[in-house]
Amino acid sequence: MLGRNSLVGVGAALDGPTALNRAIVQGDGTATAIDAAVLKRLADQSKTLRHSLVQHDHAAQAQTQQVAACNALHGLDERLCRWLLQSRDLLRSDILPLTQEFLSQMLGVQRSSVTMVARRLQEAGLISYRRGRIHVLDVEALQDACCECYQAINAHYSRLLDWSPDFDQRDPSSH
Repeated sequence: MLGRNSLVGVGAALDGPTALNRAIVQGDGTATAIDAAVLKRLADQSKTLRHSLVQHDHAAQAQTQQVAACNALHGLDERLCRWLLQSRDLLRSDILPLTQEFLSQMLGVQRSSVTMVARRLQEAGLISYRRGRIHVLDVEALQDACCECYQAINAHYSRLLDWSPDFDQRDPSSH
């Protein structure tokens, strides 16, 4: 999961033959694209830029490893809570444009399984949902229901990129 804290295709600018990733845009926002050859040339000219690209690559690798461990060790309830919290952080919004179909694909489970867990979270007052929109109602309870992987991923980004969700600093109109 990538967002306002991430870069896609960094490997192509770090001597890789090509970008190894495919990006799927799920939420609104802005992004900047640059030709990989141009970025590589700039990185070759700037130690600071190259270091930043390497740090972003390390953060993405750390997140991938953490998610792989999470998928192997934690139940769907905890993983869905992690996904919702990460989405909330990256979008800086309590309203998430996520369908249960998309979540089932991202979590590698059947849609009916996501429906059951989402229903439990809604009945507990943690979220509300309607077709294509999930509204986070109780962040603290969602964090309590989440596995430790959410905090571990944020710790990787903090350590490597000095990034944190800073959700409390969000624009009040994003609710």
